[in-house]
Formats: sequence, C-alpha cells, structure tokens
Amino acid sequence: MDTQHEGGSKGNPVQITEDEAAVYDRQIRLWGLEAQQRMRNATILVIRLRGTATEAIKNIVLAGIGKLVIFDTEEVSEEDLGAGFFFRDEDVGKKRVDAAKARIEALNPLVSVQAMRHPTLLEPDSLDALVMSVDLVCVTDWDREGLIKINEVCRRFGKPLYAGGTFGLLGYIFCDLLKHDYISPDRSAPKEAPRNVKASSVYSPLHTAVRHRWSGLTKRQTKELNPAVVHVILALWEYQSNHEGKLPDDMDAASELEQIANGILTTSDVNRQVLTSVPRDLIDTICTSAAHEFSPTCAVVGGMLAQDILKALAAREAPITNFFTFDGNTGSGSVCRMNM
Repeated sequence: MDTQHEGGSKGNPVQITEDEAAVYDRQIRLWGLEAQQRMRNATILVIRLRGTATEAIKNIVLAGIGKLVIFDTEEVSEEDLGAGFFFRDEDVGKKRVDAAKARIEALNPLVSVQAMRHPTLLEPDSLDALVMSVDLVCVTDWDREGLIKINEVCRRFGKPLYAGGTFGLLGYIFCDLLKHDYISPDRSAPKEAPRNVKASSVYSPLHTAVRHRWSGLTKRQTKELNPAVVHVILALWEYQSNHEGKLPDDMDAASELEQIANGILTTSDVNRQVLTSVPRDLIDTICTSAAHEFSPTCAVVGGMLAQDILKALAAREAPITNFFTFDGNTGSGSVCRMNM
C-alpha cells in the first residue's frame, strides 16, 4: 500500500487521484468532490466486530474512507458466522480482526486497513493515544459503562463518536458529534432556485442522553418515537450493568427486566396516554432473543450506521440527532432527541 493511502495529515490532506475519482465517480456526483475528499482523508476506528460492525464496515470501506482501524480482542465463534459475513467456517477459533482484515481489504484496495487486538489498548493511556490517532470512533455492541467511558475520551480529544448494536430484533444507534456543522438544503427556497444553507447541531454525551425526560411531548409526538423500544434498550443496558455485562437469555430474566424498564419509564415521564408500562410481550420476546444476532436487524442498523458516519464526514445533510432505534417486529425506526 502506497504510504499516501494512510490518510494525509490535517495540514497536508491527500488529494484524490484521477483513478480514484473514476472509482468514486457516482459518489462525487452525489456528495461533491470536497465531501469525497473529506472521506478520503478520514481515519475511522471501529471497536468490536460483530454483525452490526460487519455491515457498517462494508459500506464505509466501499464509500472510500482513507484508513480503517479495527479493534477486537475476541475469537470467531460459530454464532459469528450467521451475521458476520467476513467470517468463514475455517475461521472459528481465529482472532476476529485477523480473519476479517484480508476480506475487508479486498472490498476496496484503496483503503488502508489496520488490525489491532491487544486487550491493553483499551486501558486509559493506550485508549487516549488510539482515539487521538483517528478522526472518528465507532463502537458496536458494547455495554453502557464502556460506551460512556469511550465517549468521555472522545470528548476530551474532540473526536465524534458513533455507537450502535442489536438486541435480537431491536437495534439502536447513538451519536455524539460534539458541535457539528453541515450544509443542508433550504427547504423554504423556491423549487426553481434551490440553495443550501449552513446549519449546526450541538450534541450531548451518552451519560446525559440516557437521563432524557419526555415531558412536554404531545400524544402523537410520543407515539411516533416508539417509547417502548427506547426504554427496553435502556433497560437492557441497565440489566447488563447489574449482571457483569451479560444479557438476558431466557424467561427467568423477564420480571427483573420488566421492573427495570418500567422504572426508567416512570422516571423519564413518558406521556401516560401513550404508554403506562412497557408491553410484557415485548419483554418476553427480548428475554429470549437479546443475546442473539439476526442478520436482517444487523443489516438495517449497520447500514444506517454507515450512512450516518459518511453523512457526518461529508458534512452534507443533518446526521442522526441523536438516538435512533429500530424495531424489527414492525420493521420501523425512529429518531429521538435525547437531552439535546
């Protein structure tokens, strides 16, 4: 790999070559050359390679980022073969990053891929150095405390964070883009003279977002945000926190998860005309499925995650603000502004 493909420094960005412009022609027509240039000079860190990350990586690599750093300490298991299409039967027992690296590189030889798997890299000093060396961090299928910790490090060094994952048929994306400036179409401009306007959003960290209060929303607004799914995801994080990172995997957990979810629901002051308690059938379903990956859910959430990362890098259109949830039971998704 040519050294220039490692991504240019901020003071000396790498210019897109004619060959690269030909490869990315369709995207350049969509985003513009300047946006593609930003992607080309971006280094993205992806932590943990499960199904959601697999889908997201595929899309951001094909789109033409400059460098991808993948970090995972675990080995490929038989369960990974379902949703993780970078893995094959013969990879079981190998480190995930080692098994995935060559297949990621094959997607787009223009992108440099670095694999990291040493557990000490997530210790404070090493994590600081790792975050400082990239432009954007993406963490998938992680517990709440771990995400809050990484989010704090990202904030300290001014790096945007995306977090995403699935719990069976449910999925989520959270992003903290700090203060994000972007170009957005002016919807009020006449059709014959469309123009773009500069816009900006100020994001909140995860530890603040999870304390969001739903007060003041109308019945319709509350219903559109699908509060049951949001609160089940928050409850799963709390359950993990209480059980050393483990997710519920049978009906024995149903009563505890229901109690946690309804406690969060009461505290967050959701409109009681819409939801007085989290539906028991949703609790029962998630208790037997949360610990497992389903390819369709990973495809939707990972695809959305990649699309939003690229949108943030390109600084075109508004990214997610700031908590997206997907309900595979109904095939619907919604975006909730959590303490923004």
